[in-house]
Amino acid sequence: MPTEFSNIIEAPFAISEEDKIRLEQAIDSEELTKLALELGNIPSPAMGELQAANFVHDWLTEEGFRPRKVGATPERPNVVATYGGFGTGKNLLMAAHLDTESPMWDAQLDSYKFRPESLENPEWNNCWLEDGKFHGYPISNDRGPMACFLIATKALKKCGIELAGKLQIVATPGEIGPEPIEEAEGVGYMGKDIGASYVFHHGGVSPDYAIAAEGCDFGLTWVGCGYVVYRIRLFGEAIFTPTINHPEKASDHPNPIYKLAGVLQPLLDWSKNYEENAKYECEGGTALPKTQISSIRAGVPHAFGAGTEVCSLYLEVGLPPNQKQSEILQSLELHLRATSDLDFEIEPVVVRLGQEAKDDEVAPLVGAVNEATKLTLGEQVKRADPIYSSMWRDHNLFNMHRIPSITTGMPRWRPTPEDMAKSALIYALTAIAVCGKISSEDKLTRKSALWGETNPLDKR
Repeated sequence: MPTEFSNIIEAPFAISEEDKIRLEQAIDSEELTKLALELGNIPSPAMGELQAANFVHDWLTEEGFRPRKVGATPERPNVVATYGGFGTGKNLLMAAHLDTESPMWDAQLDSYKFRPESLENPEWNNCWLEDGKFHGYPISNDRGPMACFLIATKALKKCGIELAGKLQIVATPGEIGPEPIEEAEGVGYMGKDIGASYVFHHGGVSPDYAIAAEGCDFGLTWVGCGYVVYRIRLFGEAIFTPTINHPEKASDHPNPIYKLAGVLQPLLDWSKNYEENAKYECEGGTALPKTQISSIRAGVPHAFGAGTEVCSLYLEVGLPPNQKQSEILQSLELHLRATSDLDFEIEPVVVRLGQEAKDDEVAPLVGAVNEATKLTLGEQVKRADPIYSSMWRDHNLFNMHRIPSITTGMPRWRPTPEDMAKSALIYALTAIAVCGKISSEDKLTRKSALWGETNPLDKR
């Protein structure tokens, strides 16, 4: 598909060169760099987001935004703050996640998945500026975009630009994961359910539109893949090792671990065929769902002596918005039965469907980002690279609940301070274009009508 959108409508509210100049002057690149590095250098792996959440909460408090913590557990809260909302305008929610991809930092678990030298990579937890570019996974995913919209909101306030609708900014845990599977069960292993999903259902937010602030190289998409994890259990016979007689072919072995030889190629063949046929193209982007075996489990290492009766494979399959999980399960099962005589069962242990916004409903938000992008970069917004519409991002969650949503943001890899300042400016201008502006006098009149002459809670 071409990179340009075929039909972009006007934003709900106009933004001007004057708005751009005022906000550009209010966005301090050095302050943004400092904030991104401070936030990015807080260890915040999945299930360990509290320290970073506290930092965001404290920063918002110091800047006068009266944030709230909203969480399924106190150890993994969402942080929510609101700016504006004293006029007639649409409400816009911007969300970014606190967790960053990393090892589990559990020596035993990490030894199953990573080489020792991979664990020594400093970019897992550390961020720094080198040769004019940011290094470190936390800034790329996703505390760099978070810092951008935090500074964008501060710039709106600093300029005295009052928004008619509400701008709701959210820092969430759990976007990356984990997912409860097998013995890793319960709320402690939840990811998305206690992050953006929890905010939507219990966070007191009411967005008309939402943006998942993530690296998109300044493009945008309103498409996102979900995923399903299938557990494929191969069955065999446990035979006392001193009495075993090996067959000629591994596929005939009673121990199901040996039967992997007969299932891996059929799985690879099915995966390649699925990826080729599951490609999904629409106005909002192109989804290229991928598949991969994520884990294999069999037997108990310290209880050896008779092999095992069960060998389980865990196959991750990307789900574009038009794909039903049940159809994939049927296809996979039919393929394995046709290409092998294995004794097996397949069941989904995680399912998250892909989503997309309706073109006409998301169009005003796209128009707003487009106007902001033209003022900032001097060109129309482009459709994001398919990689960004082929993964899970939290715009999926809001689109699932009929909130027209996109994902957009700065360059994903090795952004510069200038890139981040431009991204902050785009977010700030987008907020005006969606929410609209209200004069300070009208704001005071509206507040007086709501609360009387004074409101002791208002410190802005």
